[in-house]
Amino acid sequence: MPGPVPEPSLSPEEREAFDKGVAEFNAGLYFECHDTLEDLWSGVRGPSRDFLQGLIQVAVGFHHLGNGNRAGARSLLGRALRRLAGYPDAYGGVAVAELREAVEAWQRALDGGEAEPARPPRLRRMVPPG
Repeated sequence: MPGPVPEPSLSPEEREAFDKGVAEFNAGLYFECHDTLEDLWSGVRGPSRDFLQGLIQVAVGFHHLGNGNRAGARSLLGRALRRLAGYPDAYGGVAVAELREAVEAWQRALDGGEAEPARPPRLRRMVPPG
């Protein structure tokens, strides 16, 4: 994405849905997170739309991994990394750089390059700027 990416502008209802999706992700409820964030994603326009899609792809990747579908997980996590690459280290109140690093470690493990990390990533919340 060229230039700075504006922070998402979410209504109180959209913020509530986003927070619910983050909580579901962090609880390991990846399918539920996917549903919650996809409902939000469908109504969002602008740069935050790709951000939400990246988070959804991470959730679906870990859902696939939990079901033993390593190829599906690898594919979705790779797509998520490409989608999240253009976002700043912190975006939408989430530590995106930490998420990318954790997903990259899982990608390396799925590629057979190293052992799987001890646990799946979490979406660490940060206070948004301003």
